[in-house]
Amino acid sequence: MIKVFIAGATGWAGSALSKGVCENKNMELVGALSRKHKGENLSEVLGINYSNIPIFEDIQSALDKTDFDVLIDYTRPEVGKKNIIESLKRGKKVVIGTSGLTNDDIKEIEDVANDNDTSVLAVGNFAISVVLLQKFSEMAAKYMPNYEIMDYTHEDKIDSPSGTARELAYRLSNVNKPNVHVSEDELIGGKSSRGVALNGVQVHSVRLPGFVISVETIFGLKDEKLTIRHDSGQGAEPYVKGALLAIEKVGSFKGLRRGLDTVMDF
Repeated sequence: MIKVFIAGATGWAGSALSKGVCENKNMELVGALSRKHKGENLSEVLGINYSNIPIFEDIQSALDKTDFDVLIDYTRPEVGKKNIIESLKRGKKVVIGTSGLTNDDIKEIEDVANDNDTSVLAVGNFAISVVLLQKFSEMAAKYMPNYEIMDYTHEDKIDSPSGTARELAYRLSNVNKPNVHVSEDELIGGKSSRGVALNGVQVHSVRLPGFVISVETIFGLKDEKLTIRHDSGQGAEPYVKGALLAIEKVGSFKGLRRGLDTVMDF
């Protein structure tokens, strides 16, 4: 039985995962983090038939009063980083669902995991279709070294680019950095219109009503182009399935791994 603690348990993704963990016969949800509902019972807050699940205001209180095996974090980057590092220092395993952590953040987290002989699985987006987009884009980048990333989400998402786009840029840059046809110094007009370069990959973020999460990689060669795109719907079920798999697999290695595919059989 894996004892699970969810930070951000009352949010859109966290509440769906909370219910998924409660329904999983191999897991037990033993605690949650939510400043808005601190001191309450998560079972009552979410309206689920389950034993008492205490809600804490901060990770330090949770670590002092709750015994758990795996933390899964669905909070803001600045809060999530603290939750993750404090949990790793106590020897807990961690699954990162938080969006917006930088490569430097991930490296710092990896060092803490190694120092404490525990494990971190940094995912960000748990949908299987996103895993496939990443893998197919990595395949294409080997043969089409001209590409950019488009990142679409709802209008009130504050991290830009999204964690999904950041991870995709990181992975593709390790395969084949894209060609630069016009340098920034040569550009005329608003240089920011070209987006932001992450690991040498140009990323463009759109924030509009009507989107949940979408991401696409656009590849181009002379007289041909290729677009690989993921679109999410309104429901959280795809993320729950991937997150449950991540919780099961995070104890199968030591150190840090990036991407759900690193614990899947491809």
